[in-house]
Amino acid sequence: MKAIVSDRLDVALKRNPHLKRYLDSFRKREGTIPNFVVQLSREMKSLPRPNIIYPVGDPVFIHIYTDREGKKHYIAIEPRLRREEEDKFNAVLDAMLELAPYEPPPESDEEMERLIDKLFDQVVEVTSVRKDYKKRSRFSLSFSKIPLTREEAYNFRYLIKREVVGTGPLEPLIRDPYIEDIHVIGPKNTHIVHKIFDMMPTNIDFGDDLKMAEFLKNLGERMGRPVSEKEPIVDGSLPDGSRINIIYSTDVSLKGPSFTIRKFTAVPISITQLINWGTLSAEVAAYLWLCLEYGMSIWVSGETASGKTTTLNAMIPFIKPDSKIYTAEDTPEVQVPHAVWQQLNTRERGEAGKVDLFDLLRAALRSRPNYIIVGEIRGKEGSIAFQAMQTGHPVLATFHAGSVKKLIQRLTGDPINVPITFIDNLNVALIQQAVYRKGQFLRRCLVVEEIEGYYEEIGGVVTRSVFEWDSVNDEHIFRGLYNSYILENKIAQTAGYEDPREIYNELELRARILSRMVEEKIFDYYEVVRIIWNFYKKGIEGLPFRL
Repeated sequence: MKAIVSDRLDVALKRNPHLKRYLDSFRKREGTIPNFVVQLSREMKSLPRPNIIYPVGDPVFIHIYTDREGKKHYIAIEPRLRREEEDKFNAVLDAMLELAPYEPPPESDEEMERLIDKLFDQVVEVTSVRKDYKKRSRFSLSFSKIPLTREEAYNFRYLIKREVVGTGPLEPLIRDPYIEDIHVIGPKNTHIVHKIFDMMPTNIDFGDDLKMAEFLKNLGERMGRPVSEKEPIVDGSLPDGSRINIIYSTDVSLKGPSFTIRKFTAVPISITQLINWGTLSAEVAAYLWLCLEYGMSIWVSGETASGKTTTLNAMIPFIKPDSKIYTAEDTPEVQVPHAVWQQLNTRERGEAGKVDLFDLLRAALRSRPNYIIVGEIRGKEGSIAFQAMQTGHPVLATFHAGSVKKLIQRLTGDPINVPITFIDNLNVALIQQAVYRKGQFLRRCLVVEEIEGYYEEIGGVVTRSVFEWDSVNDEHIFRGLYNSYILENKIAQTAGYEDPREIYNELELRARILSRMVEEKIFDYYEVVRIIWNFYKKGIEGLPFRL
Protein backbone atom coordinates (compact mmCIF):
# COMPACT_ATOMS: atom_id res chain seq x y z
CA MET A 1 0.00 0.00 0.00
CA LYS A 2 1.53 3.29 -1.11
CA ALA A 3 1.23 6.13 1.39
CA ILE A 4 2.29 9.75 1.83
CA VAL A 5 4.59 10.36 4.79
CA SER A 6 3.78 13.51 6.77
CA ASP A 7 7.04 15.24 7.66
CA ARG A 8 5.61 17.90 10.01
CA LEU A 9 3.15 17.60 12.88
CA ASP A 10 0.89 20.43 11.65
CA VAL A 11 0.63 18.76 8.21
CA ALA A 12 -0.02 15.37 9.84
CA LEU A 13 -2.79 16.79 12.03
CA LYS A 14 -4.45 18.53 9.09
CA ARG A 15 -4.51 15.32 7.02
CA ASN A 16 -5.34 12.95 9.85
CA PRO A 17 -8.11 14.00 12.29
CA HIS A 18 -7.79 10.67 14.12
CA LEU A 19 -4.23 11.66 15.11
CA LYS A 20 -5.48 14.90 16.66
CA ARG A 21 -8.12 13.02 18.65
CA TYR A 22 -5.49 10.59 19.91
CA LEU A 23 -3.11 13.38 20.97
CA ASP A 24 -5.90 15.26 22.76
CA SER A 25 -6.87 12.09 24.62
CA PHE A 26 -3.27 11.27 25.54
CA ARG A 27 -2.56 14.81 26.78
CA LYS A 28 -5.73 14.70 28.89
CA ARG A 29 -4.79 11.33 30.37
CA GLU A 30 -1.02 11.69 30.82
CA GLY A 31 -0.55 15.46 30.93
CA THR A 32 2.26 15.41 28.35
CA ILE A 33 2.66 15.99 24.60
CA PRO A 34 4.77 13.50 22.59
CA ASN A 35 7.63 14.77 20.42
CA PHE A 36 6.95 14.36 16.68
CA VAL A 37 10.00 13.07 14.78
CA VAL A 38 10.26 12.01 11.14
CA GLN A 39 13.15 9.57 11.69
CA LEU A 40 14.58 7.74 14.66
CA SER A 41 18.26 7.47 15.51
CA ARG A 42 20.29 4.99 17.54
CA GLU A 43 21.08 7.79 20.02
CA MET A 44 17.43 7.64 21.12
CA LYS A 45 18.20 4.29 22.75
CA SER A 46 19.69 6.23 25.67
CA LEU A 47 16.51 8.29 26.29
CA PRO A 48 15.45 7.54 29.89
CA ARG A 49 11.70 7.93 29.19
CA PRO A 50 10.96 8.05 25.44
CA ASN A 51 7.72 9.78 24.41
CA ILE A 52 7.78 10.15 20.63
CA ILE A 53 5.48 9.85 17.63
CA TYR A 54 6.77 9.05 14.15
CA PRO A 55 4.99 8.52 10.79
CA VAL A 56 5.10 5.27 8.82
CA GLY A 57 2.89 6.48 5.95
CA ASP A 58 -0.44 8.29 6.28
CA PRO A 59 -2.76 7.57 7.96
CA VAL A 60 -0.59 5.44 10.29
CA PHE A 61 1.60 6.82 13.10
CA ILE A 62 3.54 5.09 15.85
CA HIS A 63 3.65 6.36 19.43
CA ILE A 64 6.29 5.02 21.82
CA TYR A 65 5.91 6.25 25.36
CA THR A 66 6.88 5.36 28.92
CA ASP A 67 4.14 4.97 31.49
CA ARG A 68 4.31 6.09 35.14
CA GLU A 69 5.78 2.73 36.14
CA GLY A 70 8.63 3.09 33.64
CA LYS A 71 7.30 0.53 31.15
CA LYS A 72 7.57 1.31 27.43
CA HIS A 73 4.53 0.91 25.16
CA TYR A 74 4.16 0.72 21.38
CA ILE A 75 0.89 2.25 20.14
CA ALA A 76 -0.22 2.06 16.50
CA ILE A 77 -2.37 5.10 15.68
CA GLU A 78 -4.61 4.48 12.66
CA PRO A 79 -8.24 5.07 11.66
CA ARG A 80 -10.67 2.84 13.52
CA LEU A 81 -14.35 2.27 12.92
CA ARG A 82 -16.64 3.85 15.49
CA ARG A 83 -19.74 1.89 16.35
CA GLU A 84 -22.04 4.37 14.60
CA GLU A 85 -20.01 4.02 11.37
CA GLU A 86 -20.23 0.23 11.07
CA ASP A 87 -23.48 0.18 9.04
CA LYS A 88 -22.13 2.74 6.58
CA PHE A 89 -18.85 0.88 6.21
CA ASN A 90 -20.60 -2.45 5.54
CA ALA A 91 -22.92 -0.74 3.04
CA VAL A 92 -19.92 0.62 1.13
CA LEU A 93 -18.34 -2.85 1.06
CA ASP A 94 -21.57 -4.48 -0.13
CA ALA A 95 -22.04 -1.89 -2.89
CA MET A 96 -18.45 -2.34 -4.08
CA LEU A 97 -18.87 -6.13 -4.12
CA GLU A 98 -21.99 -5.77 -6.28
CA LEU A 99 -20.03 -3.84 -8.93
CA ALA A 100 -16.79 -5.84 -8.73
CA PRO A 101 -17.87 -8.78 -10.98
CA TYR A 102 -18.27 -6.35 -13.91
CA GLU A 103 -14.58 -5.32 -13.74
CA PRO A 104 -11.61 -7.27 -15.16
CA PRO A 105 -9.84 -9.21 -12.39
CA PRO A 106 -6.70 -7.43 -11.10
CA GLU A 107 -3.39 -9.18 -11.66
CA SER A 108 -1.27 -7.34 -9.08
CA ASP A 109 -1.62 -5.46 -5.81
CA GLU A 110 -1.24 -2.16 -7.69
CA GLU A 111 -4.13 -3.06 -10.02
CA MET A 112 -6.19 -4.14 -6.99
CA GLU A 113 -5.60 -0.76 -5.32
CA ARG A 114 -6.69 1.06 -8.48
CA LEU A 115 -9.81 -1.12 -8.68
CA ILE A 116 -10.67 -0.39 -5.04
CA ASP A 117 -10.32 3.35 -5.70
CA LYS A 118 -12.52 3.11 -8.80
CA LEU A 119 -15.29 1.12 -7.11
CA PHE A 120 -15.13 3.25 -3.96
CA ASP A 121 -15.58 6.46 -5.97
CA GLN A 122 -18.53 4.90 -7.83
CA VAL A 123 -20.49 4.04 -4.67
CA VAL A 124 -19.56 6.97 -2.39
CA GLU A 125 -20.66 10.62 -2.35
CA VAL A 126 -18.31 12.84 -0.34
CA THR A 127 -20.17 15.64 1.46
CA SER A 128 -18.98 18.60 3.49
CA VAL A 129 -21.57 17.92 6.20
CA ARG A 130 -22.65 14.66 7.79
CA LYS A 131 -25.82 13.27 6.18
CA ASP A 132 -28.15 10.67 7.58
CA TYR A 133 -27.82 7.32 5.93
CA LYS A 134 -30.76 4.99 5.45
CA LYS A 135 -29.78 1.36 5.29
CA ARG A 136 -30.85 -0.05 1.90
CA SER A 137 -33.00 -3.16 1.83
CA ARG A 138 -31.28 -6.26 0.48
CA PHE A 139 -34.12 -6.58 -2.05
CA SER A 140 -34.10 -2.95 -3.25
CA LEU A 141 -33.36 -2.50 -6.96
CA SER A 142 -32.57 1.22 -6.67
CA PHE A 143 -28.99 2.39 -6.32
CA SER A 144 -27.88 5.64 -4.76
CA LYS A 145 -24.45 6.74 -3.63
CA ILE A 146 -23.67 6.46 0.07
CA PRO A 147 -23.01 9.87 1.66
CA LEU A 148 -19.71 10.10 3.59
CA THR A 149 -17.88 13.01 5.18
CA ARG A 150 -14.31 13.62 3.99
CA GLU A 151 -12.96 12.01 7.14
CA GLU A 152 -15.18 8.95 6.76
CA ALA A 153 -14.19 8.55 3.11
CA TYR A 154 -10.48 8.89 4.01
CA ASN A 155 -10.74 6.34 6.82
CA PHE A 156 -12.97 3.85 4.99
CA ARG A 157 -10.73 3.82 1.93
CA TYR A 158 -7.70 3.04 4.12
CA LEU A 159 -9.47 0.31 6.07
CA ILE A 160 -10.72 -1.43 2.91
CA LYS A 161 -7.24 -1.38 1.35
CA ARG A 162 -5.73 -2.53 4.66
CA GLU A 163 -7.89 -5.66 4.60
CA VAL A 164 -7.76 -6.45 0.87
CA VAL A 165 -4.24 -5.40 -0.20
CA GLY A 166 -2.48 -4.90 3.12
CA THR A 167 -2.02 -7.18 6.10
CA GLY A 168 -5.09 -6.30 8.17
CA PRO A 169 -4.40 -5.48 11.84
CA LEU A 170 -0.68 -6.07 11.21
CA GLU A 171 -0.42 -3.22 8.67
CA PRO A 172 1.16 -0.64 11.05
CA LEU A 173 3.78 -3.16 12.17
CA ILE A 174 4.62 -4.23 8.62
CA ARG A 175 5.01 -0.57 7.60
CA ASP A 176 7.31 0.29 10.51
CA PRO A 177 10.95 0.02 9.31
CA TYR A 178 12.24 0.03 12.90
CA ILE A 179 10.69 -3.32 13.85
CA GLU A 180 12.80 -6.48 13.78
CA ASP A 181 10.42 -9.15 15.08
CA ILE A 182 6.69 -9.48 15.78
CA HIS A 183 5.45 -12.00 18.37
CA VAL A 184 1.72 -12.75 18.58
CA ILE A 185 0.43 -15.22 21.18
CA GLY A 186 -3.35 -15.26 20.97
CA PRO A 187 -5.59 -12.43 19.71
CA LYS A 188 -4.76 -9.85 22.40
CA ASN A 189 -1.06 -10.38 23.07
CA THR A 190 1.17 -8.79 20.42
CA HIS A 191 4.73 -7.77 21.26
CA ILE A 192 7.41 -6.37 18.96
CA VAL A 193 11.20 -6.19 19.08
CA HIS A 194 12.16 -2.64 18.12
CA LYS A 195 15.57 -1.87 16.61
CA ILE A 196 16.04 1.00 19.06
CA PHE A 197 13.69 0.46 22.02
CA ASP A 198 13.82 -3.37 22.26
CA MET A 199 10.80 -5.49 23.31
CA MET A 200 7.47 -3.69 23.86
CA PRO A 201 3.78 -4.62 24.12
CA THR A 202 1.48 -3.16 21.45
CA ASN A 203 -2.18 -2.22 21.13
CA ILE A 204 -2.70 -4.53 18.12
CA ASP A 205 -5.87 -6.57 18.67
CA PHE A 206 -7.24 -9.43 16.55
CA GLY A 207 -10.56 -9.64 18.41
CA ASP A 208 -10.98 -13.26 19.50
CA ASP A 209 -9.65 -16.72 18.63
CA LEU A 210 -12.17 -17.21 15.81
CA LYS A 211 -11.35 -13.89 14.12
CA MET A 212 -7.64 -14.52 14.50
CA ALA A 213 -7.97 -18.03 13.07
CA GLU A 214 -9.82 -16.58 10.07
CA PHE A 215 -7.10 -13.94 9.66
CA LEU A 216 -4.38 -16.63 9.67
CA LYS A 217 -6.34 -18.77 7.19
CA ASN A 218 -6.57 -15.84 4.77
CA LEU A 219 -2.89 -15.00 5.30
CA GLY A 220 -1.87 -18.60 4.63
CA GLU A 221 -3.89 -18.67 1.40
CA ARG A 222 -2.26 -15.45 0.19
CA MET A 223 1.21 -16.91 0.87
CA GLY A 224 0.36 -20.18 -0.85
CA ARG A 225 0.92 -22.00 2.46
CA PRO A 226 -2.59 -22.77 3.76
CA VAL A 227 -2.99 -23.53 7.47
CA SER A 228 -5.57 -25.88 8.97
CA GLU A 229 -6.12 -28.26 11.87
CA LYS A 230 -4.40 -30.90 9.74
CA GLU A 231 -1.44 -28.59 8.89
CA PRO A 232 -1.25 -26.42 12.03
CA ILE A 233 2.40 -25.31 11.71
CA VAL A 234 3.42 -23.40 8.58
CA ASP A 235 6.49 -21.40 7.53
CA GLY A 236 6.21 -18.85 4.75
CA SER A 237 6.96 -15.38 3.43
CA LEU A 238 4.78 -12.29 3.45
CA PRO A 239 4.52 -10.16 0.27
CA ASP A 240 7.30 -7.86 1.56
CA GLY A 241 9.67 -10.82 2.10
CA SER A 242 9.28 -11.06 5.89
CA ARG A 243 9.51 -14.57 7.34
CA ILE A 244 6.49 -15.89 9.23
CA ASN A 245 5.94 -19.01 11.32
CA ILE A 246 2.27 -19.77 12.11
CA ILE A 247 1.00 -22.13 14.82
CA TYR A 248 -2.68 -22.30 14.01
CA SER A 249 -4.36 -24.90 16.20
CA THR A 250 -5.38 -24.15 19.80
CA ASP A 251 -4.58 -27.83 20.50
CA VAL A 252 -0.94 -27.04 19.73
CA SER A 253 -0.77 -23.37 20.81
CA LEU A 254 -2.66 -23.44 24.10
CA LYS A 255 -2.95 -19.64 24.46
CA GLY A 256 -4.64 -19.29 21.09
CA PRO A 257 -3.44 -19.16 17.46
CA SER A 258 0.00 -17.59 17.35
CA PHE A 259 2.70 -16.55 14.93
CA THR A 260 6.13 -14.94 14.75
CA ILE A 261 7.36 -12.62 11.99
CA ARG A 262 10.97 -11.74 11.26
CA LYS A 263 10.80 -8.45 9.37
CA PHE A 264 12.45 -8.15 5.98
CA THR A 265 14.55 -5.04 5.31
CA ALA A 266 14.01 -3.82 1.74
CA VAL A 267 17.44 -2.14 1.65
CA PRO A 268 20.16 -4.07 3.51
CA ILE A 269 22.12 -2.45 6.30
CA SER A 270 25.54 -1.42 5.02
CA ILE A 271 28.89 -2.51 6.42
CA THR A 272 29.66 1.12 7.32
CA GLN A 273 26.48 1.29 9.39
CA LEU A 274 27.54 -1.84 11.28
CA ILE A 275 30.93 -0.22 11.91
CA ASN A 276 29.20 2.95 13.10
CA TRP A 277 27.03 0.92 15.49
CA GLY A 278 30.06 -0.95 16.82
CA THR A 279 28.90 -4.39 15.64
CA LEU A 280 32.37 -4.80 14.18
CA SER A 281 35.37 -2.52 13.62
CA ALA A 282 36.76 -1.05 10.40
CA GLU A 283 39.70 -3.49 10.76
CA VAL A 284 37.36 -6.50 11.03
CA ALA A 285 35.46 -5.28 7.95
CA ALA A 286 38.73 -4.71 6.06
CA TYR A 287 39.79 -8.27 6.89
CA LEU A 288 36.47 -9.60 5.54
CA TRP A 289 36.96 -7.45 2.44
CA LEU A 290 40.31 -9.07 1.66
CA CYS A 291 38.95 -12.55 2.39
CA LEU A 292 36.02 -12.13 0.01
CA GLU A 293 38.14 -10.48 -2.67
CA TYR A 294 40.39 -13.55 -2.69
CA GLY A 295 37.75 -16.27 -2.52
CA MET A 296 37.78 -17.34 1.12
CA SER A 297 34.81 -19.17 2.66
CA ILE A 298 33.29 -17.36 5.64
CA TRP A 299 30.47 -18.54 7.90
CA VAL A 300 28.68 -16.13 10.24
CA SER A 301 27.68 -18.08 13.32
CA GLY A 302 25.74 -17.23 16.46
CA GLU A 303 22.55 -17.75 18.39
CA THR A 304 19.04 -16.74 17.30
CA ALA A 305 18.53 -12.97 16.77
CA SER A 306 22.26 -12.22 16.91
CA GLY A 307 22.16 -10.42 13.52
CA LYS A 308 23.86 -13.12 11.42
CA THR A 309 21.94 -12.45 8.18
CA THR A 310 22.38 -8.69 8.59
CA THR A 311 26.15 -9.10 8.78
CA LEU A 312 26.15 -11.58 5.89
CA ASN A 313 24.23 -9.15 3.66
CA ALA A 314 26.49 -6.26 4.67
CA MET A 315 29.68 -8.09 3.60
CA ILE A 316 28.43 -9.35 0.20
CA PRO A 317 29.44 -6.09 -1.65
CA PHE A 318 33.08 -7.01 -0.90
CA ILE A 319 32.79 -9.78 -3.52
CA LYS A 320 34.15 -8.52 -6.85
CA PRO A 321 31.42 -6.87 -8.97
CA ASP A 322 31.80 -9.17 -12.00
CA SER A 323 31.32 -12.34 -9.92
CA LYS A 324 28.64 -14.95 -10.59
CA ILE A 325 26.71 -15.63 -7.39
CA TYR A 326 24.20 -18.32 -6.43
CA THR A 327 22.05 -18.08 -3.30
CA ALA A 328 20.12 -21.01 -1.81
CA GLU A 329 17.54 -20.39 0.94
CA ASP A 330 14.39 -21.68 2.59
CA THR A 331 13.04 -18.12 2.81
CA PRO A 332 14.60 -15.34 0.69
CA GLU A 333 16.58 -13.05 3.01
CA VAL A 334 19.98 -12.76 1.34
CA GLN A 335 20.25 -9.70 -0.90
CA VAL A 336 22.91 -9.48 -3.59
CA PRO A 337 23.76 -6.30 -5.58
CA HIS A 338 25.66 -8.14 -8.33
CA ALA A 339 24.27 -8.32 -11.87
CA VAL A 340 24.78 -12.09 -12.21
CA TRP A 341 22.80 -13.42 -9.25
CA GLN A 342 20.88 -16.68 -9.42
CA GLN A 343 18.41 -16.71 -6.53
CA LEU A 344 17.20 -20.18 -5.58
CA ASN A 345 14.47 -20.97 -3.06
CA THR A 346 13.24 -24.28 -1.60
CA ARG A 347 9.77 -25.66 -2.28
CA GLU A 348 8.08 -27.45 0.61
CA ARG A 349 5.29 -29.14 -1.30
CA GLY A 350 3.35 -29.12 -4.54
CA GLU A 351 2.42 -31.29 -7.45
CA ALA A 352 5.93 -31.02 -8.88
CA GLY A 353 7.50 -32.32 -5.65
CA LYS A 354 9.65 -31.02 -2.82
CA VAL A 355 12.91 -29.17 -3.46
CA ASP A 356 15.20 -28.72 -0.43
CA LEU A 357 18.51 -26.93 0.21
CA PHE A 358 20.40 -30.13 -0.60
CA ASP A 359 18.88 -30.11 -4.10
CA LEU A 360 19.57 -26.40 -4.59
CA LEU A 361 23.25 -26.73 -3.62
CA ARG A 362 23.73 -29.66 -5.99
CA ALA A 363 22.19 -27.58 -8.80
CA ALA A 364 24.40 -24.60 -7.92
CA LEU A 365 27.56 -26.73 -8.10
CA ARG A 366 26.81 -27.66 -11.71
CA SER A 367 26.68 -23.96 -12.66
CA ARG A 368 30.24 -23.11 -11.59
CA PRO A 369 29.49 -19.91 -9.63
CA ASN A 370 32.21 -17.72 -8.13
CA TYR A 371 30.39 -17.74 -4.80
CA ILE A 372 27.63 -19.85 -3.25
CA ILE A 373 25.66 -18.22 -0.43
CA VAL A 374 23.43 -20.33 1.82
CA GLY A 375 20.93 -18.43 3.96
CA GLU A 376 21.18 -20.89 6.85
CA ILE A 377 22.82 -24.31 7.10
CA ARG A 378 21.05 -26.70 9.47
CA GLY A 379 21.30 -30.25 8.14
CA LYS A 380 22.69 -32.55 5.45
CA GLU A 381 23.11 -29.62 3.04
CA GLY A 382 26.17 -28.73 5.16
CA SER A 383 28.05 -31.71 3.70
CA ILE A 384 27.29 -30.48 0.16
CA ALA A 385 28.54 -27.00 1.15
CA PHE A 386 31.84 -28.60 2.22
CA GLN A 387 32.04 -30.55 -1.05
CA ALA A 388 31.57 -27.22 -2.85
CA MET A 389 34.40 -25.62 -0.89
CA GLN A 390 36.60 -28.66 -1.51
CA THR A 391 36.14 -28.25 -5.28
CA GLY A 392 37.10 -24.56 -5.18
CA HIS A 393 33.69 -22.88 -4.76
CA PRO A 394 33.80 -20.40 -1.87
CA VAL A 395 30.72 -20.56 0.35
CA LEU A 396 29.17 -17.91 2.58
CA ALA A 397 26.57 -19.07 5.10
CA THR A 398 24.95 -18.48 8.46
CA PHE A 399 24.99 -21.18 11.13
CA HIS A 400 23.59 -21.68 14.64
CA ALA A 401 26.51 -22.08 17.05
CA GLY A 402 27.79 -19.81 19.82
CA SER A 403 31.51 -20.60 19.40
CA VAL A 404 33.95 -22.11 16.90
CA LYS A 405 34.27 -25.20 19.08
CA LYS A 406 30.48 -25.76 18.96
CA LEU A 407 30.45 -25.02 15.24
CA ILE A 408 33.03 -27.76 14.58
CA GLN A 409 31.16 -30.18 16.88
CA ARG A 410 27.91 -29.62 14.97
CA LEU A 411 29.60 -29.93 11.57
CA THR A 412 31.28 -33.22 12.43
CA GLY A 413 28.22 -34.72 14.16
CA ASP A 414 24.82 -35.89 12.90
CA PRO A 415 23.19 -35.01 10.54
CA ILE A 416 25.95 -33.06 8.72
CA ASN A 417 28.83 -35.53 9.30
CA VAL A 418 31.71 -33.59 7.72
CA PRO A 419 34.97 -35.55 8.25
CA ILE A 420 37.10 -33.61 10.73
CA THR A 421 40.03 -33.68 8.29
CA PHE A 422 37.90 -31.62 5.85
CA ILE A 423 37.10 -28.81 8.31
CA ASP A 424 39.86 -26.54 6.97
CA ASN A 425 37.87 -26.12 3.73
CA LEU A 426 36.05 -23.50 5.80
CA ASN A 427 38.52 -20.64 6.15
CA VAL A 428 36.94 -18.18 8.58
CA ALA A 429 34.24 -18.28 11.26
CA LEU A 430 32.75 -15.03 12.55
CA ILE A 431 30.90 -15.49 15.85
CA GLN A 432 28.19 -12.92 16.59
CA GLN A 433 25.99 -12.46 19.63
CA ALA A 434 23.27 -10.25 21.07
CA VAL A 435 24.62 -8.79 24.31
CA TYR A 436 23.45 -6.45 27.05
CA ARG A 437 26.03 -3.82 27.90
CA LYS A 438 25.36 -1.00 30.37
CA GLY A 439 21.61 -1.56 30.09
CA GLN A 440 21.55 -1.55 26.28
CA PHE A 441 20.77 -4.39 23.88
CA LEU A 442 23.62 -4.59 21.33
CA ARG A 443 24.86 -6.94 18.64
CA ARG A 444 28.57 -7.58 18.57
CA CYS A 445 31.02 -9.67 16.61
CA LEU A 446 32.64 -11.55 19.52
CA VAL A 447 35.46 -13.21 17.63
CA VAL A 448 36.80 -13.85 14.14
CA GLU A 449 38.69 -17.15 13.97
CA GLU A 450 40.68 -18.71 11.17
CA ILE A 451 40.51 -22.47 10.72
CA GLU A 452 44.05 -23.62 9.98
CA GLY A 453 43.43 -27.34 9.79
CA TYR A 454 43.36 -30.73 11.46
CA TYR A 455 46.66 -31.96 12.92
CA GLU A 456 46.86 -35.66 13.69
CA GLU A 457 49.70 -35.21 16.19
CA ILE A 458 47.47 -33.11 18.45
CA GLY A 459 44.30 -34.96 17.53
CA GLY A 460 42.29 -31.84 16.77
CA VAL A 461 41.62 -28.74 14.69
CA VAL A 462 43.91 -25.72 15.07
CA THR A 463 42.21 -22.32 14.90
CA ARG A 464 43.62 -18.82 15.27
CA SER A 465 41.76 -15.89 16.76
CA VAL A 466 42.40 -12.80 14.61
CA PHE A 467 39.88 -10.45 16.24
CA GLU A 468 38.33 -10.46 19.71
CA TRP A 469 35.74 -8.15 21.24
CA ASP A 470 36.81 -6.42 24.47
CA SER A 471 33.54 -6.08 26.40
CA VAL A 472 35.00 -3.64 28.95
CA ASN A 473 36.02 -1.01 26.39
CA ASP A 474 33.58 -2.12 23.64
CA GLU A 475 36.29 -2.42 21.01
CA HIS A 476 37.68 -5.09 18.72
CA ILE A 477 41.32 -6.09 19.26
CA PHE A 478 43.39 -7.27 16.29
CA ARG A 479 45.11 -10.39 17.65
CA GLY A 480 46.14 -11.53 14.18
CA LEU A 481 48.60 -8.73 13.36
CA TYR A 482 51.66 -10.49 11.83
CA ASN A 483 50.10 -13.77 12.93
CA SER A 484 47.25 -14.39 10.45
CA TYR A 485 47.32 -17.75 8.71
CA ILE A 486 44.70 -16.74 6.13
CA LEU A 487 46.24 -13.36 5.29
CA GLU A 488 49.85 -14.59 5.05
CA ASN A 489 49.57 -18.19 3.88
CA LYS A 490 46.49 -17.93 1.65
CA ILE A 491 45.78 -14.38 0.44
CA ALA A 492 49.34 -12.95 0.29
CA GLN A 493 50.53 -15.94 -1.72
CA THR A 494 47.59 -15.72 -4.14
CA ALA A 495 48.15 -11.96 -4.52
CA GLY A 496 51.85 -12.54 -5.30
CA TYR A 497 53.49 -10.65 -2.42
CA GLU A 498 57.20 -11.41 -2.03
CA ASP A 499 56.94 -10.53 1.64
CA PRO A 500 53.65 -11.96 2.99
CA ARG A 501 53.58 -9.31 5.70
CA GLU A 502 52.93 -6.61 3.12
CA ILE A 503 49.32 -7.82 3.14
CA TYR A 504 48.82 -6.00 6.46
CA ASN A 505 49.47 -2.69 4.66
CA GLU A 506 46.66 -3.57 2.27
CA LEU A 507 44.38 -4.39 5.21
CA GLU A 508 45.23 -1.02 6.78
CA LEU A 509 44.36 0.77 3.50
CA ARG A 510 40.94 -0.93 3.32
CA ALA A 511 40.30 -0.07 7.00
CA ARG A 512 41.13 3.59 6.29
CA ILE A 513 38.71 3.63 3.34
CA LEU A 514 35.91 2.21 5.50
CA SER A 515 36.71 4.57 8.40
CA ARG A 516 36.58 7.58 6.06
CA MET A 517 33.18 6.42 4.79
CA VAL A 518 31.94 6.32 8.39
CA GLU A 519 33.42 9.78 9.06
CA GLU A 520 31.66 11.10 5.95
CA LYS A 521 28.41 9.42 7.15
CA ILE A 522 28.17 7.29 4.01
CA PHE A 523 25.75 4.67 5.32
CA ASP A 524 23.40 4.10 2.37
CA TYR A 525 23.88 0.51 1.22
CA TYR A 526 23.97 1.24 -2.51
CA GLU A 527 26.30 4.21 -2.09
CA VAL A 528 28.67 1.97 -0.12
CA VAL A 529 28.45 -0.65 -2.90
CA ARG A 530 29.26 2.00 -5.52
CA ILE A 531 32.36 3.19 -3.64
CA ILE A 532 33.71 -0.32 -3.02
CA TRP A 533 33.20 -1.32 -6.65
CA ASN A 534 34.78 1.92 -7.91
CA PHE A 535 37.82 1.09 -5.79
CA TYR A 536 38.00 -2.30 -7.50
CA LYS A 537 37.94 -0.60 -10.92
CA LYS A 538 40.08 2.53 -10.35
CA GLY A 539 41.90 2.09 -7.05
CA ILE A 540 42.29 5.08 -4.73
CA GLU A 541 41.51 7.46 -7.63
CA GLY A 542 37.98 6.03 -7.71
CA LEU A 543 37.20 7.15 -4.15
CA PRO A 544 35.00 10.26 -3.62
CA PHE A 545 37.25 11.49 -0.78
CA ARG A 546 40.93 11.78 0.14
CA LEU A 547 42.48 9.36 2.58
